[in-house]
Amino acid sequence: MPNPVIIITGASRGIGLAVTRSLLKEHNAHVVTISRTRTPELSQLIQEHKQSLLALECNVTDEPAIQSAITRAKDHFGQIDGLILNAATLDYIGRIDNAELSLDDWRSHFDINFFSLVTAIRASLPSLRESKGRIVFVSSGAATGGIHGWGMYNASKAAMNSLSRTLANEEPSIVSLALAPGRVDTQMQTILRDAGAQHMKAADHQSFVDAYNEGALVNPYDVGYVIAALSVRAPLSLSGQFVRWDNEECREFQRK
Repeated sequence: MPNPVIIITGASRGIGLAVTRSLLKEHNAHVVTISRTRTPELSQLIQEHKQSLLALECNVTDEPAIQSAITRAKDHFGQIDGLILNAATLDYIGRIDNAELSLDDWRSHFDINFFSLVTAIRASLPSLRESKGRIVFVSSGAATGGIHGWGMYNASKAAMNSLSRTLANEEPSIVSLALAPGRVDTQMQTILRDAGAQHMKAADHQSFVDAYNEGALVNPYDVGYVIAALSVRAPLSLSGQFVRWDNEECREFQRK
């Protein structure tokens, strides 16, 4: 059986880097990363996996660049078996009535967190239909929540989940699922602890501080393994679902 070919956006750090590493080292996959920058950690993986990792640099909001990157991925490896949509931002925290946050700020946020997904999906669908592949949307509990000051992020992740459900109906041969990774120990958590207090309710902000102090944040390499495994072998029975990485539905995809 040929190695599965998986494309991942937002792969240079955090969850994306952990998923990339797991795909290469634990799932025998060929990987195409799409990210704005090439971090030292990603560069190290490139050196270690020259034959199985193709790293492409572009902004996910650049529609022609994303289309070109996915075409290059197909041309390079001959197939596409999975797409992991991980690129996202939590910029522009603030109440909905915050006059300092313009509609252009909202549009910029959605360009990254939502519209870039549509571009990547459209470009990948012909190949994913051929392979009966999988799309994993890296979502958030914010998709069903309503944290004070997170209006843009909450709305964009809810839109992501809706897109995943709709795609599952429109493309019955492709597994399409959204996954909540929990509070993962990444740079985003650091930013929330350092700068979130002025925009969030005190109790909400304190819950993030407490999670860090109590060692309750999720290890990115644990959730990264699950996302990688789902991109390679998630069954059609999960298509259209929104699952948490450590719930029963994902038990068989966790590292043994």
